[in-house]
Amino acid sequence: MLKTHEHLRREWTRFRRPGRLVAMVLAALAVIALGLVYAYGNHASCDGPCPADPTGPDGTLVNDQFSFMHRDLGRDGSITVRLTSMTGTITYPPPNHDTIVPGLVPWAKAGIIIKDGVRPGSAYAALMLTGGHGVRMQYDYLHDVAGSGGGVSARSPRWLRLTRAGDEITGQESADGERWVTVGKATLPALPATVQVGLFATSPGNLTLVPVGLGGATEQVRFTQAGGTFDHVTVTGADAAGGWKDETVGEANRTDWEKYYTRSGAVQKNGTITVTGVGDIGPAGAEDGARPVERTIGGLALALLVVLVVAVRFATTAYRRDLEDGPPVTRAELASKAVVVAAVTFVTGLVSLGVVIPVGANVLKDNGIPVLEVSAFTGARVVVGTALALALCAVLALALGALLRRAWIAIAVVVLTVAVPYAVTSFPLLADTVSQWLLRLTPAAGFATQQSLVAYPQVVAHHAPSTGYFPLPWWAGLAVLGAYAAVFLTLALKRLPHRDE
Repeated sequence: MLKTHEHLRREWTRFRRPGRLVAMVLAALAVIALGLVYAYGNHASCDGPCPADPTGPDGTLVNDQFSFMHRDLGRDGSITVRLTSMTGTITYPPPNHDTIVPGLVPWAKAGIIIKDGVRPGSAYAALMLTGGHGVRMQYDYLHDVAGSGGGVSARSPRWLRLTRAGDEITGQESADGERWVTVGKATLPALPATVQVGLFATSPGNLTLVPVGLGGATEQVRFTQAGGTFDHVTVTGADAAGGWKDETVGEANRTDWEKYYTRSGAVQKNGTITVTGVGDIGPAGAEDGARPVERTIGGLALALLVVLVVAVRFATTAYRRDLEDGPPVTRAELASKAVVVAAVTFVTGLVSLGVVIPVGANVLKDNGIPVLEVSAFTGARVVVGTALALALCAVLALALGALLRRAWIAIAVVVLTVAVPYAVTSFPLLADTVSQWLLRLTPAAGFATQQSLVAYPQVVAHHAPSTGYFPLPWWAGLAVLGAYAAVFLTLALKRLPHRDE
């Protein structure tokens, strides 16, 4: 009986025939070449140098655009206001032209904010009423704390208060200005002695889905605007010599809607202040034009197809000996084949992904395209996890080849169950629910490990596979794929004799 290392050496010798090695090299080159073609083919177009995209305190890309009526605030102080109304406009896409109607998108915001200056991306804490999610306290772009639900009217106003004590900000709400409930607290490290405090309003675009394909949809974002009316504005801890300033964080009054219909900004009249604004405060995403790092691996589907064919043929070639009265394939031999094909595929994926993702991301940045930053762990997980998913797909293909023993049948089965679901869900072809179930139930679920996008609940986005959002977390997707590979490999091994004859 051959020892394990001898089986592995023999199967490696069988695998490294020129045809198979060339195929794996071509798979790696496809990933790298198509990724770099994508990166070099994308350029930002601006009138002159493109402005730098704002980044938050942790260095991530953010949206930070709103109308701001503000003044100075010292290390200890507060702002208290009564919000009596919140109104807005929404643009909808009828068949022939855009129509603007009264209304608020769910994440329109009007409220009070304490911010480290007016620079986009600076630290902040805000307490607000939203268009459809009630009162919220949000801070430093990523954090969102829910308060009470409902809306606002002159008969049912909302009292809001933010209190600063050094670096700690506390948000409170009240229905009558007497009994206060704490919504949340935020610590903003290294706030300067003087910050800006005031009233704000903003409104992200109206996300509409346009049907395409066999039930899929593409995204379109249209103009919206929101405004809040405040009175009983009280600020403590402010510089008595300083007054209110009406400014905008980020750009404003650039759109035709603002130029010709309603200008963004603040208006004071009869003891009330109305602030009207557009934009958003929160993390930036792919819907904002930024690219996640996994956009550079568009060649993965082609590489996957090559890997599946190579693995199936590596398995079925061994069964030709049965037709030629040679020694039968044993469990040890098939297990060694699985180790070899998994190792070669993993290395192929690791090298190609390890090259194209960082290089492609740098090329995009050099071309003026914003790229969503990821942590070191997430970057490593995308590269290593996706290479592991490829390796598990190769093992599954090998097992199906060993079970079916006919190359063309096994290739058809594995392509239909792995490659096709992965490919068709990458485009807005099928309905979102169909794509999501395909990526829950088929082996293609394993490629959830390539997702670096974070589905923030307070951000308007189309959370669909075609936009880069998988229905399962990366570890659960890998578990589904691993279960398929383990089950079919076990079935294939059970059909074989234990020992060489």
